[in-house]
Amino acid sequence: MELDIVALSRLQFALTALYHFLFVPLTLGLSVLLAIMETVYVMTGRPIWRQMTKFWGKLFGINFVLGVATGIVMEFQFGMNWSYYSHYVGDIFGAPLAIEGLMAFFLEATFVGLFFFGWDKLSKVGHLISTWAVALGSNFSALWILIANGWMQNPVGSAFNPETMRMEVADFYAVLFNPVAQAKFVHTVSAGYVTAAIFVLGVSAWYMLKNRYPELAKRSMTVAASFGLAASLSVVVLGDESGYLSTEHQKMKLAAIEAMWETEPAPAAFTLFGFPDQAARETHYAVKIPWVMGLIGTRTLTQEIPGIDELVVRAEERIRRGITAFDALQQIRAAGVVSKVAPEVRSAFEDNGHDLGYALLLKRFVDDPRQASAEDIRKAAWDTVPHVPTLFWSFRVMVGLGFFFIALTSVFFYLSARRRLDRYPGLLRLAVFAIPLPWIAAEFGWIVAEFGRQPWIIEGVLPTAAAVSNLGATTVLFTLLGFALIYTILIVIEMALMVRAIRKGPEPDEEPEAELVPRSLVAAE
Repeated sequence: MELDIVALSRLQFALTALYHFLFVPLTLGLSVLLAIMETVYVMTGRPIWRQMTKFWGKLFGINFVLGVATGIVMEFQFGMNWSYYSHYVGDIFGAPLAIEGLMAFFLEATFVGLFFFGWDKLSKVGHLISTWAVALGSNFSALWILIANGWMQNPVGSAFNPETMRMEVADFYAVLFNPVAQAKFVHTVSAGYVTAAIFVLGVSAWYMLKNRYPELAKRSMTVAASFGLAASLSVVVLGDESGYLSTEHQKMKLAAIEAMWETEPAPAAFTLFGFPDQAARETHYAVKIPWVMGLIGTRTLTQEIPGIDELVVRAEERIRRGITAFDALQQIRAAGVVSKVAPEVRSAFEDNGHDLGYALLLKRFVDDPRQASAEDIRKAAWDTVPHVPTLFWSFRVMVGLGFFFIALTSVFFYLSARRRLDRYPGLLRLAVFAIPLPWIAAEFGWIVAEFGRQPWIIEGVLPTAAAVSNLGATTVLFTLLGFALIYTILIVIEMALMVRAIRKGPEPDEEPEAELVPRSLVAAE
């Protein structure tokens, strides 16, 4: 990748997003686990569950603070590094982000203070409500952010206004209930639940191996195994739904994930293993499972899934229609308003305007898409193919880890039901070593979702290369290095605080209201 302004801006956003996403899954999952633990405490009145909630809540707090700090920077980048993107789609993309701040983040940030400082100031039920409010706020925050992101993947409920040169909301209901956004939300949240479950399971397993806080560790492992098993199964099911939606809305991404260069007869096979070669446009040593991809991608045995070669041909056709739309748009801009142009010009734009973004792909090769040669069009069409080996292997690492989490949580769920959590030290060590794996799976999932959309920043509407700010490459490189340094320091700080809190263990928790014998009777005796 050439280190031009586009590449550097992409690299900077990818870096900050990957760093930020190290904190998000654990926040999502731990918030719900805390609410479950405290619910058990309120229902049973047993102090051990209050101690568990406080201990895991401390780790949640460390992660939450750093997640907020790294997330704020990402929103500023839309204005700093992606100003044309903000101008072009700000009316649509900005609305969910504004709602996220006003509705979800304020809810989460308000009640997180009550969670930490309200233990002795609120009633049991009042504090439990605060804990659930934090969990709901965290998950609502993810919902609105993923509605915005889902629109980038599938830009429904919007229309381009040729007079303002901006995308505008045509149907907010369609934006809100975008099927891609809803699928991404439940899949991402479930992945966060898995992350928290494996984290709690692994830390508790370490306590078991060290013979420290066995009662807290056993109960935590039981909750984590149950919660993690349900979440792991959900991730697989909901990931399958995402694959099905990709067949309809992001065909090129799906073809690249499968390294499917040619369209296969229905039902398409799933490539379990292979070595994609983008230069030769083939996959070496491919091991395929018949029918599986057809069932995942189409839910039928009769519908074929188009390959990369066919999709490139379709892209060429859309680029040519986009050139027609671009030419009509220039005439509209010259006239000032749509009503002043000839009817055939308006008709040309209305008929081909949905492919205008494909004409903008030509900006990499010519200043005016109308002057593009057949070779330019061919190159632009092949630019719609993302880097196949990256997507191919990222997807398989993510899926492989997903099935491992199902197996791991199933084993510990069985052991907890049989009350044998302390019988197998080898399994406890495996749980400890598995702690970082959910983050690896989540990061690869992010790569599949976002890198797989390239070259589009908004699928089929705005190429990434056309969305950047007019900055110098040196300026972006300087801030990129600065962010990398600062975020690395933050990661080190978080790891140090987490390890220190885990080594220290839970604080002794005294609960005056839980006394069985009044102090006055003790004094009288």
